[in-house]
Amino acid sequence: MAKLGIVIPAAGQGKRMGAGCNKQFMKLMGQPILAHTIRLFEDSGHVSEIVIVGAEGDISVIEELVHHHSFKKIRAICQGGALRQDSVRAGVQALSPTIQRIVVHDGARPLLTLQAFHKFLSETEEFSAAIMGIPVKDTVKQIDLSSKVLETLPRDRLCAVQTPQIFDRKLLEEAHRQALSAGYYGTDDASLLEWIGCPVQVVAGLQENIKLTTPEDLWLAERILSMREARVTMPEHKTDTKHER
Repeated sequence: MAKLGIVIPAAGQGKRMGAGCNKQFMKLMGQPILAHTIRLFEDSGHVSEIVIVGAEGDISVIEELVHHHSFKKIRAICQGGALRQDSVRAGVQALSPTIQRIVVHDGARPLLTLQAFHKFLSETEEFSAAIMGIPVKDTVKQIDLSSKVLETLPRDRLCAVQTPQIFDRKLLEEAHRQALSAGYYGTDDASLLEWIGCPVQVVAGLQENIKLTTPEDLWLAERILSMREARVTMPEHKTDTKHER
């Protein structure tokens, strides 16, 4: 498996979180959200280097975070653009020229597990572009501008998309180049590949791999991590096989 370059867009201001600062610096189980996200890729033997993309005013904070946690795989910490797409493009440009396979992962998704990430890599090795997706549980209806229902969309043809998303570098760079030239903005990098006509494969995601957007998400993330820690530290239950006489 080729060594990977990771791009972590972390420039969002998190207005819906109501924190008054970049949400990725908020504490989750005593550590910044962004630190949890970076550590996953630090711990993966498949990852060669990491680029973090932050807002102009956050660069020094990210540098201090990286230093404090002694992260070793950081290739660059670079300034993002006005929108997420601009930030990812800057991150891709900052990767070493030798990196030919790129993973993009939201800085605000700290609950991805190493096991799920490695499973994702194994299942997507043959595809030029692939993403994580989970089934849609709720009924989804398309509405018009006045909020009247136009139609009910079939759930078996829908999925909720997550990151990580993985791409061959040349394809991702070409998609960003064409989008920049045409002034096209997608909601994720996969949508740029779709826009230029490249097939994108979906593989099963992880329900716990939520993006932390609201205070309720942070509350849920705390409990998910607490349960994971409890499973790890739970003592093994030994059964007495001796029969009483």
